[in-house]
Amino acid sequence: MSRKTIDLWVGIFAVLGIAAIFFLSLRVSTVQTSSGAPYTVYTWFDNIGGLKVRAPVKSSGVVVGRVAGIRLDTQKYRAEVTLAIDPAYPFPRDTVAAILTSGLLGEQYVGLNPGGEDDMLASGDTITMTQSAVVLENLISQFLYNSAANGSGDKSSSQP
Repeated sequence: MSRKTIDLWVGIFAVLGIAAIFFLSLRVSTVQTSSGAPYTVYTWFDNIGGLKVRAPVKSSGVVVGRVAGIRLDTQKYRAEVTLAIDPAYPFPRDTVAAILTSGLLGEQYVGLNPGGEDDMLASGDTITMTQSAVVLENLISQFLYNSAANGSGDKSSSQP
């Protein structure tokens, strides 16, 4: 084979490889798994920690939607989180939303724990039962404060 033919085949192979990577990245980044438009549900949290827009919404470890928006409600001074949930996954009205972390220091996501009601959430509904994020820095400072308070109390009680 001539040098030009080899260069042509290498070029074709490189273009096909780049096209395949582009196609796979588009497939992985898609939000919807069904053909319908997601329905929107609102929640309020006292603390969202490091939750970000486009973070996954999971139920039993399965991604059922994405965080569509985050804003501060200036009336209640709480974070309003908008969830876009795939219509293939209906949830009861008494569902509990919690901000959880993947692993010890992993990404944060919204976990949905379904309740037992017969009525399902519809677009525009609100999940009222929520659990805010656990902030690691707050836990460490509480532990250090408690251990310092316990340590100083033990020294004073041991002396005559």
